[in-house]
Amino acid sequence: MTTPSLVVWLERVCQKWSCWWWWLAVMASSWCNAFVQLNPYGQDAIELAVDLANSRPASADDLVERCEAAGVVFEGGTSAPDLDEVLEFLDRWGEVVDAELPERRAELLNALLAESTAHPRLTAHTGSWHIHYRDTVIPFARKLRALISSGTALHLAGRGMHRLGRCAADGCDRVFADTSRNGRQRYCSPACANRDAVRRHRARQVA
Repeated sequence: MTTPSLVVWLERVCQKWSCWWWWLAVMASSWCNAFVQLNPYGQDAIELAVDLANSRPASADDLVERCEAAGVVFEGGTSAPDLDEVLEFLDRWGEVVDAELPERRAELLNALLAESTAHPRLTAHTGSWHIHYRDTVIPFARKLRALISSGTALHLAGRGMHRLGRCAADGCDRVFADTSRNGRQRYCSPACANRDAVRRHRARQVA
């Protein structure tokens, strides 16, 4: 009589714990999704950084137009943003891209964060509450530095420290931010990936 009862009890325990782990997995997924949705410094910020790094703005007006197209609004009145400051920042951001070790990449990025960001604060200037990592009233160049520094840090911490690099195709050194599902991006674009595949194929034929 005791053996069937023991079996039933074990089955119930297994069912109970399997439901518990299933619930925990679902909740973890919802927590992660909520974090991503509440993060305005994510993929858009890193993509803007990549765009500016690969094609440096030629003028202050060019910088403003491209930033506004990406959703970063210029509110500086009549004064133009400091283009030299932005270009110098992009040079230093490029050092983060080229860092080979995660520790070195973190060290360089932490320096940019220390210089460019402020304590987190809640804001609803877009109609929905979210977090800014900068002071409220600052010059446009400083705003851009804070946005890119914070966005890069969140991208690397959330997706992986390796998900930032330069194109592996011969003759191309464009920057890319890896947002792929498997985290194995090596090229800045499908065109470079296809061209490099053709080159390798021809090299094998010659060999």
